Amino acid sequence: MKIPTSLPRLKGFRFPREIIAYAVCAYHRFALSTADVEDLLAERGVIVSREAVRLWVNRFGRHFANCIRRDRPRPNDKWHLDEVVIPIRGKKHWLWRTIGANGEVLDILVQTRRSGKAAKRFFKGLITQFGAPRVVITDKLRSYIKPIKTLAPDATGTRRAASVLIDPAKTA
Repeated sequence: MKIPTSLPRLKGFRFPREIIAYAVCAYHRFALSTADVEDLLAERGVIVSREAVRLWVNRFGRHFANCIRRDRPRPNDKWHLDEVVIPIRGKKHWLWRTIGANGEVLDILVQTRRSGKAAKRFFKGLITQFGAPRVVITDKLRSYIKPIKTLAPDATGTRRAASVLIDPAKTA
């Protein structure tokens, strides 16, 4: 785990800077509870209460979260846009998602509509957050065509065909 070196001053704290940094980084990096962080530190011989961990997270958490976010790799400029229908309580909902070229999920949206307006709103949020992509790969949904042309005119759109499963036993 990479612990940030530029921490706010820790004068007046009982524990050294490294222990506090480890606790707050573990809390944010691995999405642990304060009880889990307390147990993690206890395994290393540091006896600290959940309340102390909570206070550390509240005070230094934003700094660590910004450092983790800063060190995260930037998404590629090749995006895969996809939508899937999922039933929620017997009603159809559409799961819109964008996946970067390295496999990281950039954004997810679940809603009841499947229209060009919904695709445009989803794509617009992605562009404001990550910038315009170079290549956009979609399935053959027509709702994507207009948003890609208007919001990312320089992006080359690629439409992939539906997935075809090939049985290796039949090809041999």
